[in-house]
Amino acid sequence: MSNKIKKLNDFIEDEERRRVTTTAYDIPGDWKIVRLGEYAEIFGGTTPPKRNPNYWNGKIPWATPTDITSLRSNFINDTSEKITEKAVKECSLRIIEPGNVLLTSRATIGFAAINTTPMTINQGITAIIPNKNKIDSLFLVYLLRYMKKILEQLAGGSTFKEISRSTLRSLKIPLPPIDEQRRIAEVLSTVDEAIRLVDESIAGTERLKKGLMQELLTKGIGHKEFKQTEIGKIPKEWKIVKLGKILVECYRYPTYYNITYVDKGIPEIRGELLKDGQIENDPKKIRYVSEETAKKFPRVRLMEGDLVISVRGTMGKVGYVPKELEGAIITANLMRLSPNKQLIHSKYLLHCLLSEKFRFILNALSPYTTIKTIQASVLKSIPIPLPPLSEQQKIAEILSAIDEKLNLEKKRKRVLEQVKKALMDLLLIGKVRLKVSENV
Repeated sequence: MSNKIKKLNDFIEDEERRRVTTTAYDIPGDWKIVRLGEYAEIFGGTTPPKRNPNYWNGKIPWATPTDITSLRSNFINDTSEKITEKAVKECSLRIIEPGNVLLTSRATIGFAAINTTPMTINQGITAIIPNKNKIDSLFLVYLLRYMKKILEQLAGGSTFKEISRSTLRSLKIPLPPIDEQRRIAEVLSTVDEAIRLVDESIAGTERLKKGLMQELLTKGIGHKEFKQTEIGKIPKEWKIVKLGKILVECYRYPTYYNITYVDKGIPEIRGELLKDGQIENDPKKIRYVSEETAKKFPRVRLMEGDLVISVRGTMGKVGYVPKELEGAIITANLMRLSPNKQLIHSKYLLHCLLSEKFRFILNALSPYTTIKTIQASVLKSIPIPLPPLSEQQKIAEILSAIDEKLNLEKKRKRVLEQVKKALMDLLLIGKVRLKVSENV
């Protein structure tokens, strides 16, 4: 391989756009810089008139951008809508043979996949039929995704963005030898497969958690006798209590506005940081207020074991307050719930608030105004099941163990995604070369 270095300093001839959209890359001397249109046929699709029933509900897949953006893999084998042969003939649609690249090019730009079955496309997708001796389809999918921001910046339009076929044809891309393209695609697809397996594991654990929550929060552990209540059947030994009866604090400050922030100080928790019962504790995402500001809102100074719940706008997001966020304050869209620990276990209450039944009641009680808001008095009136403390603890321990498993799986996925991004940065512009077998 040549040690000579080439500069990939533009993707398009237009000097004005080049300044906006490009970064200078060094690429290996045996790589080429080519226009995509030189090595691939590029064309679009259309939508047959919906008013003609003879065009729809056929057997020929018809892909839209949503079919591509919803994928969890590099391949598309089916579509949500199908058209007839009559539509293909009368609407000048072209059937795309398997093994080619479909790129979203309108509104949502830069998502790509390879079709594994013959299909047609609408006007929001561009078909790219590469010369298979020059460009590997899977390599091209990864490269186009890598160039997503550039494609977005090259798009025009006022109502919605669209990258034209002519712009795509003139797009300059770095192109390794075909065997190296295949090795790059193989490495990246191996990481994608690992991510897919983790996704499956996460989905399985989430199903397990959902089933266990339904079972444990309605039937408990080891009960044989049950009674009917206002929220359904529960163990005979359990009670139904209003949420307010097991709290020592349930409050938010509607006046928490026009806050001055500081670089370092008291963390402010807002709704965007609540996810899956946890509070995201990333210093890059947390805003801070001074101690002087925080002292003006004493009733929402958080303690370890408190819960916060979103009660304005997006309803029902919940987070458990860990020790490291003790002393933080909350925005006006959140409410602080401080459990009476002699009556209820904080983690048990957390899972009650995350249950589908609680969320259903919460939404039903929220007035349908421009911005949904629920008052503290209404929140406190919601009934919840109350087992003995010892059973609450056991239920909380079981569900918390599942949460920990989920956290580990999601952390593993984040690591794999970071590995993939790093590999794309290194491999797709030749910063790191892969050995190619001479027998390939």
